[in-house]
Amino acid sequence: MKIDRRCFLSLGIGGAAGLALSPIPWKLADDSAIWSQMWPWTPVPADGEATYVKSACTLCPGGCGISVRKIDNRAVKIEGMEGHPVNDGGICLLGLSGLQLLYGPTRVKTPLKRAGERGEGKWVKITWEEAISEVAKKLGDIKEKGESISVACISGSDKGTVPALFKRFLSVFGSPNFMRMPSIQDSYEIANNISLGFIAQTGFDLEHAGFILSFGSGLIEGWGSPVRMIRANSSWRKAGIIVVQVEPRLSNSAAKADKWIPVNPGTEYALALGLAHVIIRKSLYRNDFVHAGASGFIRFRDLVLSNYSPDSVEKITGIKKETIEALAVDFARSERPVAICGRGQGKSQGSLGELMAVQALNALVGNINKEGGVFAVHDPAYIAWPAYQSDAVGAAGIKKERIDGAGSGKYGFAKSLTNRFAGAVNSGSPVSLLFVLESNPVYSLPDTKDVKDAFKKIPFIVSFSSFMDETALNSDIILPNHVYLERYEDVPATAGLSKPVVSLARPVVSPQFNTKHAGDVILLIAKEVGSPVADAFPWNDYQACLEGTAGDKWKILNKEGFSSDPAFTAQVVNTSPGRFDLSGGIADLSILFTPVNSEEDSKAYPLFLLPYDSFRIANGYIGTPPFVIKTVEDTVLKGKDILVEINPATARANGLSAGSYATLKTPKGSARVKVHLFEGIMPGLVAMPRGLGHTAYDNYLAGKGINVNELIGTVEDPASGLDAAWGIRANLIKA
Repeated sequence: MKIDRRCFLSLGIGGAAGLALSPIPWKLADDSAIWSQMWPWTPVPADGEATYVKSACTLCPGGCGISVRKIDNRAVKIEGMEGHPVNDGGICLLGLSGLQLLYGPTRVKTPLKRAGERGEGKWVKITWEEAISEVAKKLGDIKEKGESISVACISGSDKGTVPALFKRFLSVFGSPNFMRMPSIQDSYEIANNISLGFIAQTGFDLEHAGFILSFGSGLIEGWGSPVRMIRANSSWRKAGIIVVQVEPRLSNSAAKADKWIPVNPGTEYALALGLAHVIIRKSLYRNDFVHAGASGFIRFRDLVLSNYSPDSVEKITGIKKETIEALAVDFARSERPVAICGRGQGKSQGSLGELMAVQALNALVGNINKEGGVFAVHDPAYIAWPAYQSDAVGAAGIKKERIDGAGSGKYGFAKSLTNRFAGAVNSGSPVSLLFVLESNPVYSLPDTKDVKDAFKKIPFIVSFSSFMDETALNSDIILPNHVYLERYEDVPATAGLSKPVVSLARPVVSPQFNTKHAGDVILLIAKEVGSPVADAFPWNDYQACLEGTAGDKWKILNKEGFSSDPAFTAQVVNTSPGRFDLSGGIADLSILFTPVNSEEDSKAYPLFLLPYDSFRIANGYIGTPPFVIKTVEDTVLKGKDILVEINPATARANGLSAGSYATLKTPKGSARVKVHLFEGIMPGLVAMPRGLGHTAYDNYLAGKGINVNELIGTVEDPASGLDAAWGIRANLIKA
């Protein structure tokens, strides 16, 4: 049997993924890797009675159930919860390392008030009473000036009761400016809104699909719920499910797929429309769905038949027309085909046109709201609080346009456009006070300099971070939240599941430091601010709020650790014609499918910088724990040096060699990097991992590598306001 390079890579990565899911290495590594690594802060549990506590992981949007082993009151091991509908006993590297976050040195241990310049790291300890009083006084002063709209909040999520409390606080106070960190969820919600007639999450029944066509989604790099996806991936080949990965770089997902199709970055939308062209021209689409269950077909058909022939698409994407023809036929003739998009882990938004083009493929094959297909998944309907009364200032403020423009004008279908926040502040839109909840925008948003400039213009910033991250470092007051292993919280799983699941995080151990639950803190601030804000929060504490809100579900959540609806059915289409709208109701489809290009000088910047995600590097509001950072390959991070991937042909053209130092320049900045030669990346591209280059946290993470967000910017999608950037023009110069 001949084993070619692709088979070898697939074998190696498949073995690695299988090993990662197996409990054996983690069981063997648990004590040796976590508790005996000689970390200076390592707790040594005494002998005692062993117990297990069911909880939920909140370190990513996946919503996995976990079971935590305790010796007396000391947590000593985190395992996946058996029988949980998301992960069924599996656990990822980040989830496994949660104890290092609980007991690690980066915790903010008590409320802090800035004593020096922002970012300088000089703090004074204050009491909780002093901290809450100061925040409430600032809010009172803002309200007295009639400037309630100048209060904003950036949250890592808008799901669950804690974000809902913060959003309710802003609403009754008089501000519509509750924002969540950008992700592909923003794009899917807009797409569902205009094609289905309501805002919903998009779920994928990938476990029962027959053919999976992925447009850059990192199916084994952490897209959606990482453990769920890796478990599904390991079963696809056995079940005969075909996986085709379309992206410019041979990622782990591409290497594990049945076929990898390299594509010019940013042209995935054109490939999807080219496939639609073939499906329509050859009458391979589902007549019953297209004519009975969809609308806008004629206009969509005319567009793709006129402009997106395989010949035309080959020139745009770099994919041979024969490949486009064959892929379209294979996709359309397969049983239960499904197309999916959202680059990498889905932390970036992407253009609305790309997502609509990909969703059109699912509509053409009639796989909407069907087993093995795409589902519109509504949020679990358990948060139903009584209406509140605002005063005149609050009532007027909540009606004003949001700072990010979402929900009004040409951005009318958008729910949140946090990608526009920094630009709006720097252009003069006033923000007097900013809450930051479970997010790290100073680090995570593109164009770090622009974000920092915006933060400098905000007079008062309140961080609820449990850790001394980059945003906390640039705040005025830190009100440290309990970490997830110390608190109760409902955890709706949002990451591509085909049915709603809500899990319950619960305190596994008592709080280790002088921290408070963010839900309790916002209730205390509301009471300090006074009526009418205080009247909108009738609960004595957060736990009373959670139990009362959950209602009948509380007993199930408390007993099982999660709640799901086995009889779930997808929400019906609610557009005016009552059908899936292929055109999204947009009069001029050419606007929707206009390519969004970088405007930088191609002579000064002849290459393209392409960020990518790694399963071994945390890329959310949590920094990579010490245990996980030690697993990063030396082709990605060596010492403190970050390595960028380039094709050998690109290296020869630029006078570079393996291991050599170079200066990576973009219009946003420059960085010293090392070169890693990789034949699995298209010529002309430079790939850099996300999640490194922290300037906060501890010595295990800070100062290692470069934050790619310092080198990239945003490119606004004219059809939606979303950040459509997939990279940025760059140059790589030998040092």
